[in-house]
Amino acid sequence: PVTAPNRIGVCQTGLDSHWERRFKSGRVEPDLTLDLHGHTLDTAYARITAGLDQARAMDARVVLVIAGRERPVAPAARANRRGAIRAKMLDWLAAGPHADYISAVRRAHRSHGGEGALYLILKRRR
Repeated sequence: PVTAPNRIGVCQTGLDSHWERRFKSGRVEPDLTLDLHGHTLDTAYARITAGLDQARAMDARVVLVIAGRERPVAPAARANRRGAIRAKMLDWLAAGPHADYISAVRRAHRSHGGEGALYLILKRRR
């Protein structure tokens, strides 16, 4: 059954308990990792878009995006402060060209970066 749109505005079918157990135990192995450290907002957005193009081309299911921890800052200061990429990430995913291909977004296990990283679960090709 399809649920309401998730945090990034993507309708998801929900992940089964097998996936959820794998997330909690840290047994999820990413098919592709995108590390956004050292990028500006513009280059980070371009990297995410190109990385998701690559992930879809290789039929990846799990993409690990390392963006650093989101830091509480005023919206007007987000472009110039630490944590700006992480603060923008969910908006980019929701509005980007790959929104329809993202099944779920989960915080990464601490072995993959914890609060500073996200798993993007991509839908299977039909």
